[in-house]
Amino acid sequence: MKLIINNNPEIIDAETLTVAELLTLKHFTFKMIVVKINGKPIDKNEYATTFLKEGDNVQAIHLISGG
Repeated sequence: MKLIINNNPEIIDAETLTVAELLTLKHFTFKMIVVKINGKPIDKNEYATTFLKEGDNVQAIHLISGG
């Protein structure tokens, strides 16, 4: 499956893939992460049930707070 992940074209060896599986596969384990698919934010509760499609543009953004 061809995806764009954080602006980098990648080929993932999978026919089906959820957002949760992608995060695990890419070792994106940061607790405060926001995922967008084709510009649309995905609710964290939907990561395990949201499937990616060929050509999707995925943004995994780590939120950092400070003061």
